[in-house]
Amino acid sequence: MYRIIFFTYILLTQAAVAADLPLPLTDSDFRTVERAEAELGQLLFYDPILSGNKEVACATCHHPAFGTGDGLSLSLGDGGSGLGLSRVVDSKNLPEQRVPRNAQPLFNLGAKQFQVLFHDGRVEVDTSRSSGLRTPLEDEMVSGFASIISAQTMFPVLSGDEMAGHYSENEVSQAVRRGTLTGKNGAWDLIAQRIASIPQYVQNFTNVYKNISSPSDIAFTDISNAIASFMEFEWRSDTAPFDAYLKNQKQLTAVAHNGLKLFYGEAGCATCHSGALLTDHNFHAMGQPQIGPGKAARFQSHARDEGRFRVTGVVADKYAFRTPSLRNVEFTGPWGHAGAYSDLSAFVTAHADPRAALYNFDRSGVVLTQFDTVDWRIMDNPTEVAAIADAVSITAVQLTSKEVSEIVAFLGSLTDATALTGRLGIPDSVPSGLVIPNP
Repeated sequence: MYRIIFFTYILLTQAAVAADLPLPLTDSDFRTVERAEAELGQLLFYDPILSGNKEVACATCHHPAFGTGDGLSLSLGDGGSGLGLSRVVDSKNLPEQRVPRNAQPLFNLGAKQFQVLFHDGRVEVDTSRSSGLRTPLEDEMVSGFASIISAQTMFPVLSGDEMAGHYSENEVSQAVRRGTLTGKNGAWDLIAQRIASIPQYVQNFTNVYKNISSPSDIAFTDISNAIASFMEFEWRSDTAPFDAYLKNQKQLTAVAHNGLKLFYGEAGCATCHSGALLTDHNFHAMGQPQIGPGKAARFQSHARDEGRFRVTGVVADKYAFRTPSLRNVEFTGPWGHAGAYSDLSAFVTAHADPRAALYNFDRSGVVLTQFDTVDWRIMDNPTEVAAIADAVSITAVQLTSKEVSEIVAFLGSLTDATALTGRLGIPDSVPSGLVIPNP
């Protein structure tokens, strides 16, 4: 009788977990990508020509060698050279500060479910607007972006810390300084003019886009659309062991399956990391430590980053950040909006009990290249730390070290070797002749 009761319990537990599992991803979940457009986008993604000083490419902070990030808690964009921990400050072009937030991974951004992007969701699909998008440019936002990922892709070229350079360094940064972003000789147009001056790019654009027949036809949105197409093609991730498990094609290891049961059960991870993309696309205050310069306006002196609140102005959104997808998560660290954790087990533990983790944060897990000093203004201020902690609304879950290991093993089942490697890879050269970022 005991054996019957025991096995009945096991079956019921498995059935309960199965009921919470998402449906597997299919082609219908993704936008269609034309390979020729993706190949053009590949060249643009790795070409520093898009940055103000022609030194930083998209791949500088989003490189396949680092899980489509850069392996750092906070990036060094303009004013640096090298990649990852080898990136150093350029003494001839000193950066003003580190990039305020961790470089997010690029997996599955071609999935139709993504309707809001960036840590704070400042780019969002909005069909009520003529551009179809709500962005920081508001009514200045131009039409022509084929998708939300296309629009998101090109905002870093306007950031002095990321790609544009600072104030008087180049024509792009000068346009940004004047607030001339769109329109003739705006920052975006100046970048488009650069591309239009390179014969190989002109040929590629006329081959890919039917509406382009001459250099003057190349618009900034065309550049952005091509880069988005590349990212969607290159880093689609739906062939991990977890995907095979959802399709009943493969079993997980015993320890990973135990982690799955915790993830979808008493640990409560799937409350936010739901669906086949492992995100609810929403915003939550998870008590993440704040390091670095924060998101103050130029006229402000604080290092605070209040997340979604900066976009909505709603008090309940203070310190809330977008739930990241967990695809290939074991390779996308450091984790957190400011990259405060470089150990995935420590990050899982912290997420289970955010308040306790915040007050007991181990600063040694921060991964930064040498540049001035680490900015601990927020973490050194008890009032600021308390404000972050008070915003947390989830109930703490106590996990044993064994349970944390099991959850981490399950997260390993989200690793997709094809997506990590990429489908097109790194080009041997780019039409501008500039140096491709590579370790």
